[in-house]
Amino acid sequence: MPQLVLREDHDGTVTLTLNRPEKLNSLNVQMFVELREHIDRISNETEKVGLVVVRGAGKCFSAGHDLADIATGERPPRPNFQADTIEHLADLPQPVISAVHGHCYTGALELALAGDLIFAAESAKFADTHARWALVPAWGMSQRLPRRVGIAKAREMMFTCRTYSGAEALKMGLANFCVADDSFDRELNELARTILANSWHSHRAYKRLLIETDAMPLSAGLAHEVYRSRGVGPDMRDRIAAFTARSSKSSKG
Repeated sequence: MPQLVLREDHDGTVTLTLNRPEKLNSLNVQMFVELREHIDRISNETEKVGLVVVRGAGKCFSAGHDLADIATGERPPRPNFQADTIEHLADLPQPVISAVHGHCYTGALELALAGDLIFAAESAKFADTHARWALVPAWGMSQRLPRRVGIAKAREMMFTCRTYSGAEALKMGLANFCVADDSFDRELNELARTILANSWHSHRAYKRLLIETDAMPLSAGLAHEVYRSRGVGPDMRDRIAAFTARSSKSSKG
């Protein structure tokens, strides 16, 4: 049986690829089981993994929750397993990029929203179609989508079930980037290199602060930042020394 989630490691980046292209990477229970296994391993690999990219094989990111599975009845390992897996992806200590080309509908959008950044191709097509099928979200849509695009735009997406392009997603703040399809991989790799070049310690500390202070009043959030800081990273002195040396060399040149 082919693996439904593939892992590739390269220079500090782990790429997790949804691998059900013949079904447009529609999300079923077994795919979530494999995804969860990868997530659990990556969460303990902070010294060798500085960034996680989630993407889809073939024509698209994912067409969404497999409707055939919904209709016939699913048997996840435990209640709310899919939602819990998406939550664990969102809570990974490393930054997570959702790299979206082609379809990204409903359950797939809920999965993509777990990413810290959404990197979209011009071909990307985003939609929340729960209402088209008389479904109610249970994987985070009602919470994560409004936080990313605002309550008014989230209501528009939820009530109309319309599809939004990569460019529209960028304009509304759903996507952080929108690039041409023929440069998708190249620019995604460039973004990964940019992120990995910065301190992995700082990335993990920033992410934890953002998660822990979400919805806190400003005063409480400021106090949390000051008194719950993880402190400077072990590479701080080396980074400052390297910058100083470069600046000194530049001034002499």
